[in-house]
Amino acid sequence: MAQYFAIYATHPQPRLIRQAAQIVRQGGLIAYPTDSCYALGCQLGDARALERLRRVRGVDEKHHLTLMCRDLSEIAAYAIVDNVQYRLLKAATPGSYTFILRATREVPRRLLHPRRRTIGVRVPEHAVALALLGELNEPMLSATLIVAGDSAPLPDAAEIRSRLGHALDLIIDSGPCGVEPTTVIDLTGDEPQLVRQGRGSLAPLGYAAGR
Repeated sequence: MAQYFAIYATHPQPRLIRQAAQIVRQGGLIAYPTDSCYALGCQLGDARALERLRRVRGVDEKHHLTLMCRDLSEIAAYAIVDNVQYRLLKAATPGSYTFILRATREVPRRLLHPRRRTIGVRVPEHAVALALLGELNEPMLSATLIVAGDSAPLPDAAEIRSRLGHALDLIIDSGPCGVEPTTVIDLTGDEPQLVRQGRGSLAPLGYAAGR
C-alpha cells in the first residue's frame, strides 16, 4: 500500500518533502498536488516507473507526458526554446499551462512522442510541487491523475488512496485540488496552437494562442 503524507499546501514540511523526494529517487510512483489537478509523478530516467505511470493512466507512448520543471531555465535544458517562445513561456509561468516543445538530447527517447520527438513542459504554481522539484534538483515526469477508463481527474487524496493505494508508492495530501487540467499550447509550429483550453487563462498568452 502507498505511504500517505499530509503536507501543508502553503508551507510544506521539509522533512516530508525530503522523504517524498527519496521515494521518487528510489523508483516510486507518486500522487502529488499541483495548481490544476492532482498528478502522477516519477523520476525522469526510470523506465519501470514510466511504465507503471502509463499503466495507471491507460495511455501508450503516443500520449504526451510532461516534464514538471522548477523554472524557465530548467525548461531550456530539456526543450528547444527560441526568443518568441521564451517570451510566451515567461508570461505564463508559473501557472496551469503545459507547452508542447521539441525536445533536446537531454530527454530520454522513451519519453518522447515517437513521431514528433516532442515533450510537454510545465512550471507549476503550487508550493508542494515546487518544493518537491527543488529537493529532487531535476524535473519530474508527470501526468494528470486520471485513472484509466475515467473521464475526469481524481479530486482529492482520500479518493486517490481508495482507488490507487495498491498501485502507488506515495500519496501526498495537501487538500482538494481542482478537476480542470492545464491549458495546453503547442509551440512546435510557426504559430502557437491551442490544443486544450483548461484552467490556465488565455489572457497571458496573447492573441496568437487563440488562433
